Amino acid sequence: MASLATLPRAARSIPVNDTHPITDDEAWAAFERRDRTWDGRIIGGVKTTGIYCRPSCPARRPKRENVEFFPNGAAAAKAGYRPCLRCLPDEVNREEVALEKAFRLLAEAEEAPSLEDVAAAVGYSPHHFHRLFKRATGVTPAAYARNLRAKRARAALAGEGRITDAIYDAGYSGPGRFYADAEKRLGMTPSAWRDGGRGAVIRWATARTDLGTMLVAATEKGICRLSFDEDETVLQRRFPKAEIAHGGPGMAELVERTVAAVNAPEKPHDLPLDVHGTAFQEAVWRELTRIPPGETRTYAQIAAAVGRPAAVRAAGTANGDNNVAVLIPCHRVIRTDGTLGGYAYGLERKAALLERERSGA
Repeated sequence: MASLATLPRAARSIPVNDTHPITDDEAWAAFERRDRTWDGRIIGGVKTTGIYCRPSCPARRPKRENVEFFPNGAAAAKAGYRPCLRCLPDEVNREEVALEKAFRLLAEAEEAPSLEDVAAAVGYSPHHFHRLFKRATGVTPAAYARNLRAKRARAALAGEGRITDAIYDAGYSGPGRFYADAEKRLGMTPSAWRDGGRGAVIRWATARTDLGTMLVAATEKGICRLSFDEDETVLQRRFPKAEIAHGGPGMAELVERTVAAVNAPEKPHDLPLDVHGTAFQEAVWRELTRIPPGETRTYAQIAAAVGRPAAVRAAGTANGDNNVAVLIPCHRVIRTDGTLGGYAYGLERKAALLERERSGA
């Protein structure tokens, strides 16, 4: 790929995929903060030394005008640069190797191994590995293992076999442990999950907000869906055998508090939520809640923040899989080029939310 240095600064970008290029400004910012989550995603070539480096290289930073960016070491070498002897940009990072091995161990284990066992297997102390894993994924190794196990359970329960067999096949030591997890993660009994929500109660109501008609649905644990221009049929499609009840105990107060949160998205809320997903989805959703009102992040920045800088498209998908609009602020994520991107409930609503937050903040 040709150097970016000959382009006007605002026009420079490194294509990551068709929709989310990395701008020159973003690349430089990653180098300035020595962001190791960008290692393997961009390479910086220093004109005055003829060397190319990873973003996390510990060497002293050159002046910005002396740095140009490339998508990989091969492109930098083609432009006449040689690899840095300090950060070894062409070698696979030891941490990347350790994480890949840990992911395999956790995915293949019938029962979740201990932190000590995984750390020893990948060559790190438990404390160091715990920090490394959480920085890369946004969750602890134990939480990651629980997510894997719950995901296997959901897949197994969707089949035709016996519930008890599904529990053991998913890696649980027994029904007691599974039911304890199911209460926290599945929001309903295992048979209800497999059987279209049979026996579960999901209460719903609609209300007018400044953004239009809102649907809010909740289990006993909290809000499981917040959307616009929808009715209870969306819940009936998701859980055709659940008891979908209009209103009910506590719903009036919950709806009132939810309307207040939607009408003032710049203010913090303490509404209870009942959401779950894969480890990656939950890491993305958690990162969304950390975006301050009045600010935005790009899909690429979200992917980097959860330790998966190459997973830009997956971050966009996880963003779109959010079932609780506004309260988990997926509207604060935009494209790298500054355009709004997509929004399930219309770009006008997204723009209105962002404008309200900027004004309120």
